[in-house]
Amino acid sequence: MFLSITASAFSTLPGSLALAAEPLARLRGLDIAVIAIYFAMVLWIGFYLKGRSNTGEEFFLAGREMTAWIAGLSFVSANLGSLELMGWAGSAYQYGILATHWYWVGAIPAMLFLGLVMMPFYYVCKTHSVPGYLDLRYGGKARTVAALSFATEMILMSGVNMFAMAVVMKVVLGWNITFSIFVSSIAVAIYVGLGGLRSAIFNEVLQFVLIWGGALLVPILGLVQAGGWHGMVEKILFNMHGNDSYLHLWRDTGSFSANPMGVQWTGILFGLGFVISFGYWTTDFLVVQRVLAAHNLRAARMAPIIGSFFKMAVPFIVILPGLLGLALRTPAVAGGIPHLVGEDVVAAHAGMGLHSYNEILPLMMVRYLGPGLLGLGITALIAGFMSGMAGNVSAFSTVWTYDIYRPLINKKGSDSHYVLVGRLSIFIGVLISIGAAYLVMRAHGIMDYVQALFSIFIAPLLAVILFGMFWKRATGLAGFLGLLTGIIFSAGLFMWVKLNPAELARVALSPDAKPMAENVFRALWAFLFSAIVVMVVSLLSRPRPVEELGGLVYGATKLPEEEWVPFYKREWFWACVVVAIFAALNILFW
Repeated sequence: MFLSITASAFSTLPGSLALAAEPLARLRGLDIAVIAIYFAMVLWIGFYLKGRSNTGEEFFLAGREMTAWIAGLSFVSANLGSLELMGWAGSAYQYGILATHWYWVGAIPAMLFLGLVMMPFYYVCKTHSVPGYLDLRYGGKARTVAALSFATEMILMSGVNMFAMAVVMKVVLGWNITFSIFVSSIAVAIYVGLGGLRSAIFNEVLQFVLIWGGALLVPILGLVQAGGWHGMVEKILFNMHGNDSYLHLWRDTGSFSANPMGVQWTGILFGLGFVISFGYWTTDFLVVQRVLAAHNLRAARMAPIIGSFFKMAVPFIVILPGLLGLALRTPAVAGGIPHLVGEDVVAAHAGMGLHSYNEILPLMMVRYLGPGLLGLGITALIAGFMSGMAGNVSAFSTVWTYDIYRPLINKKGSDSHYVLVGRLSIFIGVLISIGAAYLVMRAHGIMDYVQALFSIFIAPLLAVILFGMFWKRATGLAGFLGLLTGIIFSAGLFMWVKLNPAELARVALSPDAKPMAENVFRALWAFLFSAIVVMVVSLLSRPRPVEELGGLVYGATKLPEEEWVPFYKREWFWACVVVAIFAALNILFW
């Protein structure tokens, strides 16, 4: 409803609600109708599923009734929020096709590893959360540290999604950032608060379709106008004065200075491809929670593999708009894109009409989409916002209720009491996230900020999870200290560079490194630090008896036998297909 309000209606509102700037486009009746229908559908789903979300199992894990396809689409859709759509489009404008690494080497191997190796442990022990697994493996102290850090991360990530949606409203409609942040969070709080994870999952599947239907319009129309892929490449080379490093994945990563990101292949392969990727896709409860909702173990193992097919295709709707922005970088040409800068530069020079990297996708939408199509494109971004934020707040609610509130505050509550606490925590989490949204304004770019969060919270957690799952000797004290000191160490590196920007060269091993390169190397150092702590403390403390590790450690767990199915239905077969496509794409864009 709020999208139908015209600019003139805001002219009498207080300054905090007034238009921030002259809008680049105005929604027509058809655009408003498309957006209104979408909002009606997601709110209806929330109210419809409220009656099926009354128990803890239903509210927090969707009753464990999802098929492999539903869980798989939700799994990848939870990671396809507005910050992904806008953030990586902006990163592609900054760094070129190198941003694609976060979708291929930074996702596919880890997704396959989760489905084939790690899901049996998560699923067999019937945990509600990743911190819940740490409780079973290491004890309550490790769980508490993980839960608190994860809850903090989800609140900050939710704020990023709010900010990303507000940027769309500012660029396209001219709305004030503050007003957009408040308005855009209301629907998520309502439908997730009513229907829990089940509502989030069903809406994520709906949003997946809308995102592809709406976001794909920009690269298709852009490539047609640019004269196809080769035409776009020629325009990029012209604007970049013949520098083709923006168009290669691996060729120029032999040295830090040869590529726009200032990163070397070791950072991409180990910092991103192993630590950040495996840390996010195998331990971040935002995505793992979706797979845990599958109706049996085979479906839980297939879900990430199904999701990996779609993940490999996402760069075509996310990275291509950023590359097209590079091709249209000359504003002197009719319809050209202005030179974009970091979000921190825009904030420091408010009122000068500057546009940030984060705004490249809405700028491209305004350029290419006419009446009706613009409404569909904005609906796709709203769907992305809904998907990303719903994933964050539903995961936050589960961890807060089961891993913080129940063990530390009220151990004897009824199941209905915990469902009520979960619903209330969603609304409280949304309110706190509004404050977190303003932190992003001081970041160089959305994805620089997001990857910094991953390196601080996810990298140490990966070390603790892997040692706990694959090393019987790992002890409870080691898990607790490895996680706690790893987070402190990684946050310390982050603050060191923030206070002394010149130290980025030390953390990222080169004076040519950019903020994204710093993130991948910081994650690598944090992982190694936590791993060393876990190994040393484990060797100096007493381990648990092996018979207590059943269902928790590889080698001490008897996995359930699965019924025979033809080879073309087996997860290993489809994983091999994914690997073949993954290898071909990396060679093609080498």
